[in-house]
Amino acid sequence: MSAQPYKIPVHELDATKKRVHPRFVKGKYQNIRLVSMYFLLALFLILPWIKYDNRQAILFDFADQRFYVFGLTFLPQDFYFFAFFFIISAFALFMVTVYAGRVWCGYACPQTIWTHLYQHVEKWVIGDRNKRIKFDKAPTDAKKIAKRSLIYFIWFIIALITALTFVSYVVGTQDLYFNWQSAGAIPLPNWSGMTLIFIGIFTFATYVNAGYMREHMCTHICPYGRFQSVMFDKDTLIVSYDYNRGEPRGPRKKGTHPDHLGDCIECTMCVQVCPTGIDIRDGLQVECIQCAACVDACNEIMDKVGYPRGLIRYTTERQLVENEDTKILSWRIFAYSILLAGLIGILLYTLTDRVPLEIDIRRDRNQLSSMNAQGLIENSYIVKITNKTQDKHNYTIAMEPQDGLSLQLRFNELPLDPGESYDMPVSIYGDPAVINKGQTPVTLTVTSEDGTYSVSKENIFTTQGQ
Repeated sequence: MSAQPYKIPVHELDATKKRVHPRFVKGKYQNIRLVSMYFLLALFLILPWIKYDNRQAILFDFADQRFYVFGLTFLPQDFYFFAFFFIISAFALFMVTVYAGRVWCGYACPQTIWTHLYQHVEKWVIGDRNKRIKFDKAPTDAKKIAKRSLIYFIWFIIALITALTFVSYVVGTQDLYFNWQSAGAIPLPNWSGMTLIFIGIFTFATYVNAGYMREHMCTHICPYGRFQSVMFDKDTLIVSYDYNRGEPRGPRKKGTHPDHLGDCIECTMCVQVCPTGIDIRDGLQVECIQCAACVDACNEIMDKVGYPRGLIRYTTERQLVENEDTKILSWRIFAYSILLAGLIGILLYTLTDRVPLEIDIRRDRNQLSSMNAQGLIENSYIVKITNKTQDKHNYTIAMEPQDGLSLQLRFNELPLDPGESYDMPVSIYGDPAVINKGQTPVTLTVTSEDGTYSVSKENIFTTQGQ
């Protein structure tokens, strides 16, 4: 049977669709999805409980403006590390999209994970797809109210756990779960007003997004689906229906294959299992999140009727439409790979070369220099020392030896707690008979007591006004 070459169409969004109740299907791709989604969900829930050096391993302490990531302490001035990380993540997503399409949406996106979890709650309480559709259409009675209430309660518990986990990355698990106060005979968590507000916001957002927004978040709000077509090319992996093989579609008796029909038996299983409610046979659509549920469902049907698998499959436009081999290593993949390797290399080098000690030297702006009673020229400075480690250290300040100049300190040693900063007043005295007139470079060095960390910075000693 011959057919005309088929061009994959791209369909417009449909904002009038009714609530989607997908049928849950088993198969190779759904097994991969379950492993990836719930591994990421478990990682999200477990990470706040992991300790590193007797501290929560990942903690974004906005109140004290300190961010801890597995032994590294970042201050607001280190924000460029996070910006760099997000840039790398964006380029990694672009590269994955060019090669494998919207695999992020189908296998790792939080919206997909929580929506899948919420839909499973409906399945546990009500039943499979047909029962859920019938349940929606049934008149309201006591049994329906009880089941709805149970679903809403479980949704709320999941949303609350999600919110508490989000907040624990900022407040810390110790303060969030183990800091209680007595209110009469009832112990209550000792949460601040802002903690309560953010718990409420995250609970509400999770409940609404996963319980009600669902596929509408993916198709109408998230910008990723909008610009995916710009990143796709003929060699991008997409979930596609083999039009030439499947058309014309139609039902038939099991074990038969009428000559006037293609392989599609019009069972609509691909539509029933789709979490966004689309018909993949209509072509590439913005709503498709490439979860491959339709692939597993169609393969199962093909096995039952005795037809070859792959009527719906992961393929590329070049392979499906032009019957040519897919070009795996395109120039775009190569360019993204080189760029990503360079960015990751720069980030790793910057992190490994980073000294967790920061100093800043500021001159006394009120007076550049002055003459003391001994006839020495005095310059005053403020040396700001920041301990960016996760341990307490004692620091000393020394000046690089220079004829005619001497350093005077208020303290010989400065103890600093993890993440603590201190402004140390220091004075440098110069002998006018020895030093040059004008400006003389001076170098101050701050060193930890064990000699592990040492940072130097230069400033100017001036004789102006003398």
